[in-house]
Amino acid sequence: MPKFFYSARDTAGNKVSGTESAGNQDELITRLQAKNLIVISATAVEEQSVTVNKLVSGSGPNVKFKVKHYGINSEDMMLFCRQLATLLGAGVTIFKSLDIISKQISSKRLFNIIKTLQRDMEAGLSFHEALAKHPDVFSELWVNLVESGEASGNLAFILNRLAIYLEKAEAFKRKIISALIYPAILLVAGSAALMFLTMKIIPTFAELFKGFHTELPLLTQILVNMSSFMRHFFLYFLIVVVVAVMLFRSYIKTKHGRMNFEKFLFRLPVFGDFFRVLAVERFTSEMATLVESGVPILYSLEITEHSVGNLILADIIRTIKEGVRNGRSLSQPMEESNFFEPMAVQMVAIGEEIGELPDMFKRLNVFYQEYADTFLVRFTSMFEPFMLLFMGLVIGVMVVGMFLPIFQIAKIH
Repeated sequence: MPKFFYSARDTAGNKVSGTESAGNQDELITRLQAKNLIVISATAVEEQSVTVNKLVSGSGPNVKFKVKHYGINSEDMMLFCRQLATLLGAGVTIFKSLDIISKQISSKRLFNIIKTLQRDMEAGLSFHEALAKHPDVFSELWVNLVESGEASGNLAFILNRLAIYLEKAEAFKRKIISALIYPAILLVAGSAALMFLTMKIIPTFAELFKGFHTELPLLTQILVNMSSFMRHFFLYFLIVVVVAVMLFRSYIKTKHGRMNFEKFLFRLPVFGDFFRVLAVERFTSEMATLVESGVPILYSLEITEHSVGNLILADIIRTIKEGVRNGRSLSQPMEESNFFEPMAVQMVAIGEEIGELPDMFKRLNVFYQEYADTFLVRFTSMFEPFMLLFMGLVIGVMVVGMFLPIFQIAKIH
């Protein structure tokens, strides 16, 4: 007799879930209704031909699992979400879907987590409750969207929305990283060139100048002194830098430190607006995904508050949430926060008025992504000539400083 995993609510509204044997799904639903339970879902639990222990160890028939890495990166999560949405949409049960996915992923840790999810669900937990036991892997956005999908019976649809969100977020992140790679290479190459001149070339000239038995020009003397200082105290300087970085990282891990650092970023000339746009882009992206998936606006704000990744914006979202809870529109507290641009506030107000709030959030998200892309393109196009000019000026000063004593001797003789 097949087993079924069911999710239901009793007359008091409490959630009840578990596994039970029945001849078919209708028989199980009738049995549960006789117990005064309101059935939310009833899914067949397929018998697995390979035990969990064998799968974890990588043995057993038809196992294609090959470990490529232990950790879990964003690509692993995107692929997991997309595959799960596709399989559920094709009518495959949640247990079988997880089993199929576990044989194809390359992350050892995610593989183990999937097996834990299966065991927890067999023990009576719903899918979102099993996910919630791994907060370091599955964010509140994951858990709450899955809960919404389970409650509405549209889990495949919700997971597809989540997969689209993860893919767009990752694509946007890659654009930012790609745009910053070239400036970073220029900065590293320029710094390496300066270190080489300071640590190797200038000392060679300094030894040569000792044989001149003459007073060095001021510029040359400054460069020689700088080189001597760096060669003798470079290790100490490096240690100080490493310690300072570690202390700074520890400081910004505290709430007070993080808040001060975010305030500093938002107040930066030119770049302050860019960091603000990045924060608002994530807010609009998550809100678009949540509201479009049918999550109530208050619940969406609650989830976004804890997953937006910015403490200043999280406090603003908390204020917006309280305003909405007290009967105000979403756009009113957004405008009062002075964090969002008037254009964003107006579009949200229009979305509320015509009932197209998810579409407005999506349009805002596209706008802010394009704004960030344009900013990065302009920044990289301006950074290259500025960096080349700066490096040319510094190296030029070094070259002139090193040849000044030679010019002096040539004039004397």
